[in-house]
Amino acid sequence: MDARFRKRVDLVAALLTLCLVGLVWFAPAGGAARAITAQVPSSHPLGGLNIGGLTYESTPAQADQSMAEARALHAQVVRVEVPWAVLEPHGANLIAPGALAFTDRLAGDATADGIRVIMTVDRTPCWASSSPTSLLRACIPGTSSKANAWPPSNPADYAAIASYLAGRYGTHLAAIEVWNEPDQANQLYFAGPNKPQRYAALLRAAYPAIKQANPNVPVLAGSLVGSNGVFLRALYAAGIKGYYDGLAVHFYTLTLASLRSIHEVQLANGDTKPLWLDEFGWSSCYPRYRTQQEQACVTAQTQATDLADTFRSVAHTTYIAAVLAYKLQSSPQEEFGVLSPNGALKPAFAALARVLSSPSGPVSSVTLTLSRRGGRLVASGSGPVGDYMELEAFQGSVLRYRALFTLNRFNRYSIVLPAVLGTRGLRVRVYQYWAGLGRAAQKSV
Repeated sequence: MDARFRKRVDLVAALLTLCLVGLVWFAPAGGAARAITAQVPSSHPLGGLNIGGLTYESTPAQADQSMAEARALHAQVVRVEVPWAVLEPHGANLIAPGALAFTDRLAGDATADGIRVIMTVDRTPCWASSSPTSLLRACIPGTSSKANAWPPSNPADYAAIASYLAGRYGTHLAAIEVWNEPDQANQLYFAGPNKPQRYAALLRAAYPAIKQANPNVPVLAGSLVGSNGVFLRALYAAGIKGYYDGLAVHFYTLTLASLRSIHEVQLANGDTKPLWLDEFGWSSCYPRYRTQQEQACVTAQTQATDLADTFRSVAHTTYIAAVLAYKLQSSPQEEFGVLSPNGALKPAFAALARVLSSPSGPVSSVTLTLSRRGGRLVASGSGPVGDYMELEAFQGSVLRYRALFTLNRFNRYSIVLPAVLGTRGLRVRVYQYWAGLGRAAQKSV
């Protein structure tokens, strides 16, 4: 994930509820073989990952390699960026032959392997961009430019290229995703003012055009990074309802809590379209770095565990239609891939292959150890990634203390209980919100 893929999640601040006055302390953050695609029950969300997208240098051979690795991972679906600026750089209806060769090969390989493709269509070509004149002067077809991040002056131009893709690749597609991350705080994806209104106009133009080309191609809206619902509510106000079949979300921080939060915003606004979690992941950059692309670095083994736990946590969530990890291969700038930059398998590769082949399975347990330190009780342990945790301390049947907390980057915690509770005659319970009390850890002293 280079700088263009930086994620920022806006979560509603969690309230810390204490039954006794006390202090909560947080632990410090500290080429693949081919395989037969597994038959995953239809009750599970589609499972897959993000692969390398179309660039000015893409070749059919790169498409072959990516799809071979996706097949080895048992992916049902892959997500690929198809930049409009690369596909149609010089004008309407002037498709670049090299770009078309790459997308044709990718779609053909996917179908041969029983895999479907989400095509994310973004990046306006120079000739269609609404960017300021100063940026347009520097916009050269065939090269990346800041002008490409601005939406088109005429949404119908975008609708035409989306319609073209739906007509050409309809039977190969899991969905067409309308743009990428319009609510990002930076200007790298969807630049300019009035973002909700301009994105809604793009969606309202693209949806009927795609459906006219192929009514069976699902259309994904949103591609949202914010889970607090502020941008989504603005989109509802701008009239997006009725112009999408699913809502794409990209949640890297507290992934499970973010899914729950945005779904609650949907329900409050009468929106029952399924969520497509088509970007999430962890960078295995620890201990060389502490953060990368605004995310906490983890170890290679933690990355593997986190990916598996997240897939299995949502395996039976009815409002989630698809789950796709970010991403296939790391680059020298970031390490979110399940392959290293040179193509070596990371532990996450095997973990992802197992969970895509068998989505139902055990999730890491919540653990709890109680110890005494200076006349106070310390609760420590671990839990599965992705959501808020809660600790409750009881004296007999009376709840005396409650703390809401999050795990550190290694999915561990350590909480010093208030001295007034003492160190004996207590029952302590810890659980993850997503998993619920049925999977709580409990100890007594």
